[in-house]
Amino acid sequence: MTLLEAHGLTRHFDGLKAVDGVDFALRRGEIRAIIGPNGAGKSTFVGLLSGRITPSAGRIAFEGRDITGLPAHRRVRLGIAYTFQITNIYPALTALENVAIAAQSRLRPRLLRPGASEAEILKAAREALARVGLADRVQEPAGALAYGHQRLLEVAMGLALRPKLLILDEPTQGLSEAEIANFIALVRRVAEGATVLLIEHNMDVVMALASRITVLERGRLLAEGSPAEIVANAAVQSAYLGSPA
Repeated sequence: MTLLEAHGLTRHFDGLKAVDGVDFALRRGEIRAIIGPNGAGKSTFVGLLSGRITPSAGRIAFEGRDITGLPAHRRVRLGIAYTFQITNIYPALTALENVAIAAQSRLRPRLLRPGASEAEILKAAREALARVGLADRVQEPAGALAYGHQRLLEVAMGLALRPKLLILDEPTQGLSEAEIANFIALVRRVAEGATVLLIEHNMDVVMALASRITVLERGRLLAEGSPAEIVANAAVQSAYLGSPA
């Protein structure tokens, strides 16, 4: 079943076609990777999907509902969580407080639903931190964490939202080999209850996780298929992967 789809998605910046007429469909429960050379439009594309960038043209639907005009915070309420390529945390707050802010946005009072207690919010935040391996860092200021741990903190903030779709932009940047291995295991667990869309340059991570891969080049869809199909695609080899040995 299709969870999210885009038709003719386009974004121009002063004549530059960062995303140029892309059609895209994401199935519920899959792990999809988006790859491509620098400047291919990958971050702009997921920015359009998450609502942080307004499209110049095209349409986006989530669970069959047109969300093209919805801002990012409204899409979060629908179940779309996004982690940034550049860390976007509150450095003066503790790791626990950062994740609690995300958990609170999900658990706050809504129509016909009471809000959660502080204890419930902190419990949800601790659970999210434990899932990414930061259970022993809850009281550390976020700005004092190593860069790789800050990346994992952002993932924990996304998980605290209990998303239907988790979008990860360069999530393994700055992680050690051991942290990358733990991250791969984490995403597989997350995918048991959510759909995952990630931009990733580490092809070992892409091949370990993705059931399908979308390749962008110069804002356009270059190719799409299984990992084996993408590796064997001559156009992808020329534009991004390089010729096989």
